Amino acid sequence: MRPWLDHFPALKDITTPGWQAACEQAREIQLPPGQPVFHTGDRCQQFILVLEGSVRVQKLSESGREIVLYRVESGQSCILTTACLLGNSPYQAEAFTETEVRAVAIPSRAFEQALDDSKQLRDFVFAGYGQRLTELLMLIDAISFGRLDCRLAARLLKSDDTPIRTTHQQLANELGSAREVISRTLKEFERRGWVKLGRGSIEVIDAAQLNNLSHM
Repeated sequence: MRPWLDHFPALKDITTPGWQAACEQAREIQLPPGQPVFHTGDRCQQFILVLEGSVRVQKLSESGREIVLYRVESGQSCILTTACLLGNSPYQAEAFTETEVRAVAIPSRAFEQALDDSKQLRDFVFAGYGQRLTELLMLIDAISFGRLDCRLAARLLKSDDTPIRTTHQQLANELGSAREVISRTLKEFERRGWVKLGRGSIEVIDAAQLNNLSHM
């Protein structure tokens, strides 16, 4: 029995020899909050599946500006790790745990052999690729065509409702963006303690911080 597979239904029924061997070599790891997972230039030695917690993958520019590319949470894997394993290339970004993280690590060689003989594993890996690629394209759009976070902060402050009764899709339509981008930005606001998100509602917690952002 491998209880950790309950977090990954798509992988649970794979019976190929390569995957079974990879599972036998898998080991559970636990990381505290704020722990570096990998740095730019590191070589990848293992395939990671997150069971609990959140890992932030980010890119740091030469000027010191930090851009969060995506987060890896329960039931997910890191596509940058997969890309480095498949391409035998170093990491082009860095990652840190945001909370206590429990994960499973599979040695790179075992992962590669499992990928060769399991279509289900390949489907899982490339489904993750597709989802993340869409998110990254939306992030590029938000960065390239104006500070969406500034415009969203201004929009929230304009409302007289407490809490604000609206959906992420309605905000996306108003701001000429995509719902996923709005959701991502609002979650970042919530993580910073500026808003509290509910079903169909947004409560402003720190109007001063939103006001500062709206004027950047």
